[in-house]
Amino acid sequence: MKLLITGGAGYVGARLARTLLARGSLDGRAITRIVIADQAPAPADLLADARVEGRVGKLLAHCQGLRDEAFDGVFHLASAVSGECEADFELGLHSNLDSTRALLDALRHRAEQGGTPTKLVFSSSVAVFGPDPAVPFAGIVADDTLPTPQTSYGTHKYICELLIADYTRKGYIDGRAARLMTVTVRPGRPNGAASSFFSGIIREPLAGEPSVCPVDAGVSHPLTSVQATVDGLIAVYEASREAFVGRTALNLPAINCTVQQMLDALQAVAGPKVRARVSFQRDERIAGIVANWPSGSTAARAARLGLKAPASFEAIIRQYIEDCRATNPAALKGMDA
Repeated sequence: MKLLITGGAGYVGARLARTLLARGSLDGRAITRIVIADQAPAPADLLADARVEGRVGKLLAHCQGLRDEAFDGVFHLASAVSGECEADFELGLHSNLDSTRALLDALRHRAEQGGTPTKLVFSSSVAVFGPDPAVPFAGIVADDTLPTPQTSYGTHKYICELLIADYTRKGYIDGRAARLMTVTVRPGRPNGAASSFFSGIIREPLAGEPSVCPVDAGVSHPLTSVQATVDGLIAVYEASREAFVGRTALNLPAINCTVQQMLDALQAVAGPKVRARVSFQRDERIAGIVANWPSGSTAARAARLGLKAPASFEAIIRQYIEDCRATNPAALKGMDA
């Protein structure tokens, strides 16, 4: 089978590609080709696999060509992140809405020409939820909580959920949307996401660098690991329409955790010297965005697919450390300082 991963050079996308290549099959079919489309080149280890083809450039520029190319499945992960969308409204619209609509129309063209509707998994976000004066908001969001996004990024994700549901209703695609919770601990440097600090306050201290937390220690949020997220995306793809239940998005599992609990876990895993590298200085822009996000989540539909949240935040940190030891030991130099 031939798959397309948009945003496949990113952290989650690359982990998804590696997992699929290691499995060798998806939904009972052998994987013969994975096309990774992203603005940045795919990691070298992926491009070294003969089954992988990398395509570099904006997704919108690729979509016209996709109209005449058959894919058995698509994982649509590409998007501008939350902080970027707030800073540049036009960028968010172009990257998140225009590109998704163009991708869906390319797949629709194939179906209208008599092709089998392509199965598509869309990575939505916990950012579709937020407090609105007209709607009660308890802070803990479920699969059936009414989305009322309070950021441009969350609005884009929710609009895309609805588009995918309608293209599915019309028979143009077999679409499913999974709401990703915040993935930690992401390697590398901070990006434009408002949630970037959730990784930074763990990643930087482990690397021996100071980190400043821009929100209060009591802030709670649903957090998960990259592997749990990838496992969720694959399970959503492989679920039958009956098991997925309907066309609306589902929440992927997460643990509901405060910043203080994250730092307590860091100290338990890496020691007090590492924990001491984190300080607090409130950033009103980031704190304002995060204040409109849920403090926790549940995932009943995902649980029925057999998905589980990570065992603890300590387990998430330990997975990150294990990954770094295998690929980038220098990222852990702070543990020896």
